[in-house]
Amino acid sequence: MSDELLMVRAAELYYEDGKTQDEIGALLRTTRWKVGRLLAKARDRGIVRIEIVHPRARRLSLERLLQERYGLSDAIVVPAADDADVQASVARAAADYLAALRPIPRVLGISWGRTLSAVADRLAPGWANEVRVVQINGGISLSSAPGAGAGSAASTAALIAHKAGGQAILLPSPAILEHAATKAAIESDRTVANVLELAKTATAFLFSAGVADGSSVLVESGYLSAADVDELVQQGAVGDVVGRFINADGEIVDPALDARTVGVGHDVLREASTSVLVIAGRSKHPVARAVVSSGLCSVIVTDEETARALTQDSAHGAAHGTEQGASHVA
Repeated sequence: MSDELLMVRAAELYYEDGKTQDEIGALLRTTRWKVGRLLAKARDRGIVRIEIVHPRARRLSLERLLQERYGLSDAIVVPAADDADVQASVARAAADYLAALRPIPRVLGISWGRTLSAVADRLAPGWANEVRVVQINGGISLSSAPGAGAGSAASTAALIAHKAGGQAILLPSPAILEHAATKAAIESDRTVANVLELAKTATAFLFSAGVADGSSVLVESGYLSAADVDELVQQGAVGDVVGRFINADGEIVDPALDARTVGVGHDVLREASTSVLVIAGRSKHPVARAVVSSGLCSVIVTDEETARALTQDSAHGAAHGTEQGASHVA
C-alpha cells in the first residue's frame, strides 16, 4: 500500500470509524507514532476537513451496513460519481483491494468484460509476485465487428498476470456453444478440463456481472442476439454472472442455455472463501442485488449509489447468502 493510500486509510479509520491510533496501527501493521504522522499529513494536505475528500476515500458506514445485511466478509464503497467516472472509481478501488489482499492469492480466478478490463488497467505493476491468473469462463469472441468482445478474456488475464510477474492460464473456448453436446465434448478435452480444474482451486475469484439487455458483452461478442436476451428477461433474468443468466433470487433462468455455457458453475463462487464482485452503475442494481442476496460473492466493491440501493431494499435485505446455498446451477 502506497504512503498516500495509507494516509487516507488512517484518516478514515480515525475520523469516520472512531478508532484510536493504537487500534489503527494494529490494523495497518504500523506504529501508533507513524499513524499520528499520517493523520497530521492528512490535515496538512487538506485531505481531512469536515469529511474525507480524497478520491480513494470510502464510505465506511455503508460498508458496514452491506456486511451486516448480506453476511459479506468485506465491502468496499467509493463515493458517488457521475456516470462517466463511476466505473473508473470502482475499478480503481477493486485494484487497490486486490493488491492489498492477504494472503496473496497464488491462483486467481477471473471473469472478463468491460469492468474487469478496467480493473486490469488500474493495477500497479508489481501488485503481487508469481500469481497464476486463470480464466473461469470461456471468452473467445464470435464477432469480428469493431469493438466486439470488449475487455477480452485473454488480454485481461494476460495483463493482470503480467503486472504480477505471473502466468495467465487461458480457457480456449467460446463462452456459449450452439449445442450442449459440443460443450460437453469441449469440457472433456484434456486441455480445457485442466484449466477448469485449476480454476476451481483458486484461492480468490474476481468477477463482475452483466446487464440483461442489448448492451451485454455477450451480445456484443456474438454469443446472443438482443432478441435472445429479451426472451431471457421474459423468463425473469436480471443479468449474467460469468456468462450464466440469473433471476432476482440468483437462480439460473434457462437451464438449456446454461448447459451450453462453458466455465465454472456458480456453486464454485458460492463455496469460495474469497469471491469478489466488482460492480458499478444504476443499470446493474438489479443484478448486484441478486448476487449479494444469493451468496454468489463474499466481497463487493461498488459505488455509493449502488450500495444505498442495496441497503435500502427491504424485500431482499434480510437474505443471507448461505441460506440460499442449496440453490444449485441447473
